[in-house]
Amino acid sequence: MIRIGIVGAGAAAAAAAHAIDGTPTETAVTVLEKSRGLCGRAATRRRGDVVYDYGANYVTSDDERVVELLTETLDTEGLVDVTDPIWTFDSEGSVSPGDDRDDHKWTYRQGLTQIAKRLFARTDATIHRETRVETLIREPDDGDGRWRLEDASGTRWGPFDAVLLNPPAPQTADLLRSADWSGDTDMWESVTSAVGAVPFRTIWTGIFHYPFELERPYYALVNTDKAHEIGWVAREECKPGHVLDGESVLIVQANHEWSVDRYDELPAENCDRLAAMTADLVGDDRLREPDWTDYQGWRNALPEDGVPVEPLERAEREGLYCLGDWVAGEARLHAALRTGLEVGERVADAG
Repeated sequence: MIRIGIVGAGAAAAAAAHAIDGTPTETAVTVLEKSRGLCGRAATRRRGDVVYDYGANYVTSDDERVVELLTETLDTEGLVDVTDPIWTFDSEGSVSPGDDRDDHKWTYRQGLTQIAKRLFARTDATIHRETRVETLIREPDDGDGRWRLEDASGTRWGPFDAVLLNPPAPQTADLLRSADWSGDTDMWESVTSAVGAVPFRTIWTGIFHYPFELERPYYALVNTDKAHEIGWVAREECKPGHVLDGESVLIVQANHEWSVDRYDELPAENCDRLAAMTADLVGDDRLREPDWTDYQGWRNALPEDGVPVEPLERAEREGLYCLGDWVAGEARLHAALRTGLEVGERVADAG
């Protein structure tokens, strides 16, 4: 039996667990997740009758394996497609049609977290939530597994024959730095350096609910020149089952610079600023005063580049695997799922 430890229960981790479970290899998979939820930045919340995806907004049909996963492998009950288009705006706030880049924009009536929930439900993986891994431990290969993980309480997990790291690259690099690499220092330093060099954008997101229907010809607006303080505005009511008729919910993501500058400011003040900017952009002063708000900050939200393949391949030969959208160098949910599927298959094959 191959014993596998997975750090993080994001979409890539769920896809990897699913791929591992689908092979003839006998495995025991343990997932350690720092939060109470699943699916990482593909995150969903519910407030009353309202459901909203406040991290990743949807998953596209840009990858054939992911399309097959969502439409054939998993139960399609509750799978919905956002059919309204995506429009653009520039640094001056000038809105234009014509950037509906995605053939499909899928989510679920219950929200995007359903992807990880449904994938994990098909496996025998054991998931431990609210378990923050802080230390990666590599031991001599004595035939009893060379990897262990230590959480914030000092509890050690393992031994594992293989460990999969699903956190964003900066957090994965921190875990790599926590290990004592003994005689393999140069090799592991090259892996750590490659992972730590992946740049990430920070995003501070405001969620705004209104007791009226906002009528616009688009689902979302995206800033194409990255020079506006807002990067993205999405109308959650365009997703079937998410918002009651006659109401509106806007998901507003500030750009990187604004998010970094105001990340530690009072959330209420940030929400007020974002709501005012959104009202100006959309052209409706009523949006300055939502009847309720929510928010989320993501310090490591979106990778802006990938990681060289060679260092990761060297790590994999030692039983350590990295996965997630940053491995693919593409800040899209389908890319995270694809890396999970591919890593899961390589883990099973290596066993």
